[in-house]
Amino acid sequence: MAYDLKKESDVKEYIEKLGIEYRFGCYSEKKPEVCHLLGDYLEGIKKDFEKAAKVYKSTCDDYGYAKSCYKYGNYSFLGKGKSGTKGEPRIAYQYYEKGCNLNDSDACLHSGLLLVSRSMPKEIDRNVAKGLEFLTKSCDMNNATACFYLSGMHISGVQKKPEDAGQSTGGSNISSKGLKDSDFIVLKDMKKAFQFAYKACELRNMYACANLSQMYARGDGIEKNEKEAEKYKKLALEMQDEIKKQQETLTFQQGLGMPN
Repeated sequence: MAYDLKKESDVKEYIEKLGIEYRFGCYSEKKPEVCHLLGDYLEGIKKDFEKAAKVYKSTCDDYGYAKSCYKYGNYSFLGKGKSGTKGEPRIAYQYYEKGCNLNDSDACLHSGLLLVSRSMPKEIDRNVAKGLEFLTKSCDMNNATACFYLSGMHISGVQKKPEDAGQSTGGSNISSKGLKDSDFIVLKDMKKAFQFAYKACELRNMYACANLSQMYARGDGIEKNEKEAEKYKKLALEMQDEIKKQQETLTFQQGLGMPN
């Protein structure tokens, strides 16, 4: 049957039929990719986050479907899909890690960020070395955000916790100028920072392109090149304009009550 998606009645019928097809493909044919689509349908069309959470969780647990592990990780972290429930970072991390082991780049990104950040919830034990592995895996799978974060980590270096860092004989932490290599988990390395920034920019990360422009302008990690600096500055500004236009379009659609 052909649908005229300009007619409201046809749109409603199409959406309902889509839900029936997804349910059949998931529950009768037991296709994990269709179960994941059902979760997306419940989330995006029906706005039934509780049911969507259950579908994502079961699709991850029962079928090992990486994208569903990542989605349920998001739901767990935000406390989404459970009435009156706060976020559960530890459960979120477990699902992110599982998704990463199943080769989902976003799951690797999120599990890595949870492990390297000092501002994350206390339920997560900071483990920069392991987090670095997850972020590197994500970047290797062409996740632009992971490559960008890796670049940032190598620009400044990552120190150990203050209580683990080297101390002066007086008992106070030694100044940043006096830090030794052993005081860092990740050493400052501008060449690596440049390499990760270059890859992230190639993958269309606006902030990486801006950093790349600065690196070329200053000669950080790469030979100074004003022409390349201007090239990547222009590219970053073009991306910024694209994002603004996308946001304006999205705002307009939401104002009309259209689905994202």
